[in-house]
Amino acid sequence: MSATTLPSVDPKRTVLLAMDFQGGIVAAVPDSDALVERVADVITHVREAGGAIGYVRVAFTEDDWDAVPATNTTFSGVAAARMLHHEDASTRIDERIAPQDGDITVRKTRFGGISTTDLHQQLTDRDIDTLVLTGISTSGVVLSTLSDAADRDYRVLVLSDGVADPDPEVHQLLLTKVFPSRGHVVDVAMLKRLLEST
Repeated sequence: MSATTLPSVDPKRTVLLAMDFQGGIVAAVPDSDALVERVADVITHVREAGGAIGYVRVAFTEDDWDAVPATNTTFSGVAAARMLHHEDASTRIDERIAPQDGDITVRKTRFGGISTTDLHQQLTDRDIDTLVLTGISTSGVVLSTLSDAADRDYRVLVLSDGVADPDPEVHQLLLTKVFPSRGHVVDVAMLKRLLEST
């Protein structure tokens, strides 16, 4: 995608979302160390440009497990197995990109970062209109959050080298065929240029 087709980005109205970068999930994708390093680098860059940083993690309380209906084919299995308890190490955000004071943090109980959290309200309160998405997995939290955010009229950028999926074929299909209809797909280098051009 050429720079002329990309929107201008106001760092003061932008949030970078680091989604599902937690112990039990990071290990599921190849080259996870390199991915986390890239995301850590872009977090620093967004901070320096004056943008906000947000963190989304998936984790359940006992009440959350009990509230998952059998009709939910994915999360009913998580609930039945009592997986991803909110106090387990597997649900902690990777310490290499740990939140700082003032960052947005939300805990979700479904795929998307918005539907079961107050993320939309927190973004509205901060007058944020642009979301930069990073996360694991491309076919899970990234796809769901992108679709929800697009429906809420946010400007959305997906970092092609800041997302990963256990299935490389699905990952590539989403980045090249699906995501461009809902937002903008850019790499870390392009995002840095967009932030510096304002």
